[in-house]
Amino acid sequence: IKKVLLEMEDQKNSYEQKAKESLQKVLEEKMNAEQQLQSTKRSLALAEQKCEEWRSQYEALKEDWRTLGTQHRELESQLHVLQSKLQGADSRDLQMNQALRFLENEHQELQAKIELLQGDRDLCSSDTQNLQGLLQNQSIQLQEQEKLLTKKGQQIYYHKF
Repeated sequence: IKKVLLEMEDQKNSYEQKAKESLQKVLEEKMNAEQQLQSTKRSLALAEQKCEEWRSQYEALKEDWRTLGTQHRELESQLHVLQSKLQGADSRDLQMNQALRFLENEHQELQAKIELLQGDRDLCSSDTQNLQGLLQNQSIQLQEQEKLLTKKGQQIYYHKF
């Protein structure tokens, strides 16, 4: 019996030792699990923080996108207005160029007429000078003839008396 009791006590000690080792192992696993849980909680908190930051950035980007869309539409509208104004300006520029060409042609025609009229004036002036010369010569001749006639008239008058 003693032997059995000793064996049982040995078994009991062995079971206790194994139970202690198992309990120690379970406690270590529990501590490791708690550490992993804490680490996971920290990671989760960081992930949630990052998620919130990304959500905030996403909302800000979405608002920026809306603003950019509005600005884009406004700029497109302004572009259409400016294109319309440019077409109007191009049309006016074309009309002005046509008017300028017309005025340049008219100027050239008037310049040509002026040159012709100046040529005519020069001819008339030359003719006038020639006529004045002729008239002057005729006037001189008439004066000489008048003098002669006056002398002849005096001679005839003196001969009668």
